[in-house]
Amino acid sequence: MDQRIARSRPARTLVGSRCGKKAPAADGTEGVPAAETPDHKPKTTKASRQPRIPEHLPVEVEVLDPPEVTADPTAWRRIGEEVREQLDYRPGRFLRRRLVRPKYVRAGDPLAKPVIAPLPPSLQDRCTATPALIAEVVTARYAHHLPYYRQSEIFSRQGVNLHRKTLCDWSLLASDWLAAIHREIRSEHHASHYLQLDETPIDYLEPGHGKTRTGYLWTSNIPGGSVLYHWQPGRDQSGITGLLGADTPFPRIIQCDGFSAYPSWARGKEHITLMGCHAHVRRKFYEAKDQSPKLVGWILRQLGHLYRIEKHLRQGRAGPALRDAIRASESRPIHQQLKRLFDLLARRRSILPQSNLGKAIRYALNQWDHLVTYLRDGRIEIDNNLVENAIRPTKLGAKNWLFIGREAAGDKAAILYTVVENCRRLGIDPKDYLTDVLTRLPGMQNHEVAALTPSNWLKTQRTVATRRAA
Repeated sequence: MDQRIARSRPARTLVGSRCGKKAPAADGTEGVPAAETPDHKPKTTKASRQPRIPEHLPVEVEVLDPPEVTADPTAWRRIGEEVREQLDYRPGRFLRRRLVRPKYVRAGDPLAKPVIAPLPPSLQDRCTATPALIAEVVTARYAHHLPYYRQSEIFSRQGVNLHRKTLCDWSLLASDWLAAIHREIRSEHHASHYLQLDETPIDYLEPGHGKTRTGYLWTSNIPGGSVLYHWQPGRDQSGITGLLGADTPFPRIIQCDGFSAYPSWARGKEHITLMGCHAHVRRKFYEAKDQSPKLVGWILRQLGHLYRIEKHLRQGRAGPALRDAIRASESRPIHQQLKRLFDLLARRRSILPQSNLGKAIRYALNQWDHLVTYLRDGRIEIDNNLVENAIRPTKLGAKNWLFIGREAAGDKAAILYTVVENCRRLGIDPKDYLTDVLTRLPGMQNHEVAALTPSNWLKTQRTVATRRAA
């Protein structure tokens, strides 16, 4: 049964034609002149064959009239219409969204050129899916870790057959548009004085060989702020450069683990301070607990004391100055004890260098200067756990979908993970956010995109809600 909704006034249209040319109408005829294409619009490839929309689905109809007809309806006579249908999605159900654009001529002048409302800006010409359906697919994949084949099976049980390649193509289309938001978030990280970095392996399929290779999802975290993912096929320092961009000579603290790429990248950069991670030290001693239970148990207890101090500081919402003072009086003496013990243990011949205990001691001593940096700056965290927590969703996803289809798809996945994970951090439903943003992006200019980052989007939503409540 048709569900008609109110006639809509056409919004400012920025369809996919070049400036100065005319936008093709739905039936291929020449339409009205189109405005300038947004400079952030992605260069998308030719649309793949679109799936058929099942006839049994309920229909929602929107009628779009030209502004001149809306202003003076009695002066115009309807002579036809153009219809476009898309597959739409609402929680738990599909529907057919039918956009009707009536054609009009002036009453009493049948030879005059007819007028018709332009098509609203869209993600891709003739794309079957609405932004709401694409948002559902992206959210299921990157927030709930559902592979495309499982989504396809779920949809088929609702009477809608969508091949997993179609779902993949829609996700890639979304990532092309969301790349502009990814760039805005990346700019925040390029300007931040303090970042936490980590990397995690993700397998991808090597075309023509039927084998998988390993790429890396490099992750940057601003404590209390946003998270950024960047795809690199390798694990060398180019991944750090890809995250941080061209080096800018302002003081910067990079918190990371002991992986060799970080000191290699920082070498010669006097404005860069590397910060260590106590969680990695604790983890290595925990792996050695069976070798010398009493000794390692004491070390783990001292590290536990450090973490309890940090827990109390967090619970008390301590600022940088108070954190500095408490760490100086309580944490520094513990570090001094541990350093003396590690120096002593490193000279013991009974502890083999290749044993778990030997490796833990060597790791702690090699990282010592980086570990104690947090004692001198109350803004710094004791460990890198926040960025490791940001990596966890990608590992959950990889357990379900096993590998990325090809190397180039890694960039797309990094964009989508960045958007979805920032929504999760802010308590935003990714589906609501993506539906709104993917609807608005095709009609926006490049300088307007910053307003659509998850943090700025949430501020706008709260402002609107406050005004409505007033």
